[in-house]
Amino acid sequence: MLFHNYNYYWFFFFFFFSFFFFILFLIFVFNDFVMMLEYKILYINSMSYYYLILLDWVSLSFCSVVMFISSMVILYSSTYVGSMSYSSNRFLFIVILFIFSMMLMVISPNMVSIMLGWDGLGLVSYCLVIYYSSMNSYLAGLITCLTNRLGDVGLLISVGWIMSYGSWHFIYYSDLYFDMIFYLIVFSCFTKSAQVPFSCWLPAAMAAPTPVSSLVHSSTLVTAGVYLLIRFCNFFVFNYFVLFLSIFTMIFSSMCAMYEFDLKKIIALSTLSQLGLMMSSLFIGLIDLSFFHLLTHAMFKSLLFLCSGIFIYYMNDNQDIRMMGSVTMFLPLTSSCFNIANFALCGVPFLSGFYSKDFFIENMSFFGINFTVFLLYYISLGMTACYSFRLFFYSMLFNSKFLCYNFFSINMNLMKMSIFFLTFFAVFFGCMFMWIMNFDLVFILLPFNLSILSISFVFLGFWLGIEFCKFNYFFSLNYYLFNSYMWFMFGYSFFLKKFFMKSSFMLTNHLLGWGEYYGGLGISFYLMKVSSFFQLYSMSSIKLFLISFFIWFLIMF
Repeated sequence: MLFHNYNYYWFFFFFFFSFFFFILFLIFVFNDFVMMLEYKILYINSMSYYYLILLDWVSLSFCSVVMFISSMVILYSSTYVGSMSYSSNRFLFIVILFIFSMMLMVISPNMVSIMLGWDGLGLVSYCLVIYYSSMNSYLAGLITCLTNRLGDVGLLISVGWIMSYGSWHFIYYSDLYFDMIFYLIVFSCFTKSAQVPFSCWLPAAMAAPTPVSSLVHSSTLVTAGVYLLIRFCNFFVFNYFVLFLSIFTMIFSSMCAMYEFDLKKIIALSTLSQLGLMMSSLFIGLIDLSFFHLLTHAMFKSLLFLCSGIFIYYMNDNQDIRMMGSVTMFLPLTSSCFNIANFALCGVPFLSGFYSKDFFIENMSFFGINFTVFLLYYISLGMTACYSFRLFFYSMLFNSKFLCYNFFSINMNLMKMSIFFLTFFAVFFGCMFMWIMNFDLVFILLPFNLSILSISFVFLGFWLGIEFCKFNYFFSLNYYLFNSYMWFMFGYSFFLKKFFMKSSFMLTNHLLGWGEYYGGLGISFYLMKVSSFFQLYSMSSIKLFLISFFIWFLIMF
């Protein structure tokens, strides 16, 4: 009962602050306010450390969304995790620490504060991934932690580099000599947001409890990289290489999701696809639309995970969608909410995802990008619809092949309440936010053929999803293995790790071999022999000594 009381307290706390931040967001937007709060902490070696809090419409809206989703996840967890035999209080306090680490990174443009929140997210995510204390969880947590630590290196170098400018507040600087810092930040954000070639940790992190997956994949851990790049938008250096990496992430994750049968992994790969869309829109220059899609995606993606948690509990911890048919007969309300979130992910009119994705596609048409990038965006849009409709077809329309149902022995009202709240925002958040912001972009006037192109690709993806379900036995096993192992990305990701693990053995061999003769000790030995030879040579004859001295004099001067 203590856990439930703690859950209620923290639910009301986060829900109240979500509403408070939303009211502040409206005030700041309509009055065009930006507020900075600065507090001096210490002064060391001509370096002042001030803690800076930046309040503008970006930070306030993102804090409101993070707090709202966190309150819904905590309310959901009071039943989902409270019914388990694990330490529920420990789970609650780890989630709260995770949320505060994210807030520490969001509200301050100070590099040290960002570093503390960044490291806090990585450490607490490891604790949440290994929560179930199984070998699979330990391996997934190790992959997650090590991959995120790679990004921490880039952020640490940026902190040291920016210290030479006299302050850690990057928002005070122009783009003077910031190219290298920008690339270090991009490297850190690529690891945190699981872009290629650091994508393998995101599906592995599905070993965490489902409420954690809802929080991680919607508004906290994986979106931290996108949010940080939005804050660094003034220092962008256009580079086709990073643009194509993010587009490749979008295509690659969609292709893997089309062949996946694990429910949570499909949703995780869809997160990876949408992160690629956000990253690529940043590098194109549509920064406001990237942030808009970040917020709308957080709403329906958290709803997808919470609904899938009820499905998994109902199917007695089975996550295979081939065994999950006819769920709508037994869970009609949850299935309806799940389908709303699924179609919002596809960009079906007039759900939240439609307002951000269609708005981005139309604005992208006005930019001078090449036809390949233009075509890849539309292909990714169709592939998203394909795996989403495939998931709907398997889970809702197929006959059930799993007979051992776990009938609910607990009260599900709190779980349903959190799902209904998120469903409301999965439908209406996109249009509300678009009307509030009234983005100052170009007037969109497209030809009829181009305006219906995005909807045409969505329905083409629906048709391909049906074909994938009905004719999946025509595909070779190699296709499934290749895409299930994420194009063997695990091998690419751990190649460097194996190289560095073996490097000490290789270095020892070189030091005992070539290094013994041509290293520092070997060179000093040969120099001693040469000098002793010249000493003997100079002592033997004064004539030879003078000739050699004259030759060296000519060489030197």
